[in-house]
Amino acid sequence: MEAAIGALSESGWAGATMTVIAERAGVSRGACQHHFPTRADLVAAAVEYVGHQQVEAVIRKADKLPADARRTEAILHMLAGIYLSPVFTAAVQLWVAAVADAELRAQLAPLEARVGREFHRLTVQLLDVDDSDAEVRELIQATLDLIRGLALANLLRDDSARRKKVLHRWSLTLEKALSARRSQRA
Repeated sequence: MEAAIGALSESGWAGATMTVIAERAGVSRGACQHHFPTRADLVAAAVEYVGHQQVEAVIRKADKLPADARRTEAILHMLAGIYLSPVFTAAVQLWVAAVADAELRAQLAPLEARVGREFHRLTVQLLDVDDSDAEVRELIQATLDLIRGLALANLLRDDSARRKKVLHRWSLTLEKALSARRSQRA
C-alpha cells in the first residue's frame, strides 16, 4: 500500500505501473496482481487504506489538542497535515487521471464519497459540534474545502506561511460562527 502511494505521489498515474509498485514493495508483479487484478484496484485500495491510517492517527493525536481558545486552530492545522501528505498528492494524481479514464473515475467516485464522509465525520467529532444543524454542516464542509484548496496550492510550492495566516483567520471566523450556533441551540 505504501509503495503504491509513493509511486503515485512521485510519478503520477502514468508512472505508477504495477511493475513499479511491485518493485518498490519488494514483491513480484504477479503477487500484486493476485490480490489486485488491476492497477486501479491496487491504487484505490492503497489510498483508502493509508487514508484510514491517517484518520486513526489524527484521532490518537486529538487527546493532546489544547482545550482552550486555540483548539479550533490546532484542529485546522492537524487536518491540513493530512492534506499535505503524500496520500493527498496521490489522490490528486488519481483525480486528474480519472478525468480522462471512465473506468478509474467509476472506481474513485464511491471512494471519494466515503473518504469525504469520513473526514467530515472526523471534523465534526474534533470540533464537537452538532452536525444535524444545516449551517454547522455547511461550515464544516467549507472548512474542509478550504483546507483541500490550501493543500492544492502547496503542491507547486511551499505555501506554509500563507496557509498558516489563512487557517488562523478561518479558525477565528469558524469559532465565532460555531459559538453563535451553540448559543442559539442552548
